[in-house]
Amino acid sequence: MSTLLSLRRISKSFGAVQALTDVDLEVPAGQVTALCGDNGAGKSVLIKCIAGIHEPDHGEIIWAGRPVRIHSPRDAAELGIETVYQDLALADNLDIVQNMFLGREKLRHRLLDEDEMEKAAAGTLRELGVTTVRSIRQPVASLSGGQRQSVAVAKAVMWHSKLVIMDEPTAALGVQQTAVVLDLVRALRARGLAVLIISHNLNDVFAVADRIAVLHLGRMAAQVPAATVDRQRVVEYMTTGVVQRGDGNAEG
Repeated sequence: MSTLLSLRRISKSFGAVQALTDVDLEVPAGQVTALCGDNGAGKSVLIKCIAGIHEPDHGEIIWAGRPVRIHSPRDAAELGIETVYQDLALADNLDIVQNMFLGREKLRHRLLDEDEMEKAAAGTLRELGVTTVRSIRQPVASLSGGQRQSVAVAKAVMWHSKLVIMDEPTAALGVQQTAVVLDLVRALRARGLAVLIISHNLNDVFAVADRIAVLHLGRMAAQVPAATVDRQRVVEYMTTGVVQRGDGNAEG
């Protein structure tokens, strides 16, 4: 798999607080990369650097083989980077179609092209295997947690994105709704997109991730294929930054 996004020695501080220190990260195309870490490890800061909300103090961002500067979310979107935050940023009073096109409405003769927007929204949901919504014209307020996450992801991928970042997508969801979201992640991978998923839930991580990256106190403790580690090893990286080998020595 070719690397779509590379972060090299990314550092970011806020006053006296050093949030990230020399972080490297590889995100291959067509794979799911899980970003794990304890609270305060720097996960949110790192994804906001990728999404254009924060600018790194030092380091380099390589996108599709070339160095880029991401000054704003608009810059990120133009590259093909879309982020689905934990709060989803959906408007409860609007329906599914209106949410998916919010701020990017299609016009025809200076009027909203409702037919074209409905067709595009329905097509994207269908391609992602989202079949549980009753109508694409139902208010987002009426949707379950898993359905809301599905709409937020569909909104992201509809704009020809190449990388979808998902921040705690299964937080506060039940078993059935979590399964819906994990199937959605698999559908994104099947479409050839890169997915960067931030999650505390290691069951979910091991269910979908091809690669696991672990941050510890603002530094990258490990980047490994998911098949080469178990939950215990990931937890050790998350909590200590190192893993104890059988001989009592540390690795990582």
